[in-house]
Parts: sequence; C-alpha cells; structure tokens
Amino acid sequence: MHVDEELASIPVPRSLAERQAYARNRLDTDFQMWLATGSNGHGAHLIPVAYVRAGSALYTATFAKSSTVSNIKGRPQARVALGDTADVVMIDTSASLMDLPDIDADIAERYAKVSTDPRTSPEGTFVYLRLDFRRIQVWNGFHEFVGRTVMRDGRWLDNPVD
Repeated sequence: MHVDEELASIPVPRSLAERQAYARNRLDTDFQMWLATGSNGHGAHLIPVAYVRAGSALYTATFAKSSTVSNIKGRPQARVALGDTADVVMIDTSASLMDLPDIDADIAERYAKVSTDPRTSPEGTFVYLRLDFRRIQVWNGFHEFVGRTVMRDGRWLDNPVD
C-alpha cells in the first residue's frame, strides 16, 4: 500500500458542530444508556437503564435500595454512555435523587413509555434520578479522539478544547 492510499483510508474526523448535532440527536432519539456510579466504600457500579431527556438533563429510575442509589448518595455524580465502543456519546453528570411525587408529570409519562412505570410499584420501591450534563464527549474511532469534547461545564462549546 502506498502512503497516499494509506492516508486516504483514514476517515476524516467530524467537526465540532457535526459532533454536537450527533450528540443532540442521540440524546433525543435513544432511550437506553449505560449508567456508571461509584463512591468510597461502594465501588464502581454499572447498569443498563432507560432514560428520557428534558433540556440539559437525563431522567431515569432505579431501585431505591440499589448500589446506584447508595453511590449517588455518597458521591452525587455519574457517567453515562450512549452507543457502543466504536461510536460513543460519553456524558459526565451531576446526579440527584428524586422521590416519585417530585418528578414532573410529563417526564414520568414519557419515562413510562420506554421502561417500567415506577409509579405503579409499591411506595419506596423506586426513585428517579436526575442527571445534569457537565461534560459530553463524542467520537467514533481513534481518528476522532482529538476534538472529542463537545460540552464542558454544562455549556456547548464554540471551539474544540482537546
């Protein structure tokens, strides 16, 4: 293979605007994610869960007595992944717990369409989690590792930072 052929086979990285549009689309059209939490004494914990997006936050629900809830109580942050290892949207979030009566009715209805409805379970079984965006990274291969951060400190970027 000649050098020109080798260079031509390397995909061109998407622009910041293209990656931001891709992230927004995934956030709005997907409904399943990997949710990772951790805290001192509880260790790392990873679960697959459904979600809905409202503005700059994702909402999900999990068992009130789960490791996820224990971890968030100890360290109110989480990492979310959409997609797979070859095409990922990675989101660092601040995390908070919400009792069932405190969730917005529209969010609860939308969530019930993509997962089990926590409102139909016995009281105290589930809690909702609100995951506020802090940083979002997007890449679909090693060629896009540079420029992967599309949001920082909860704000969409105007210029690449990495």
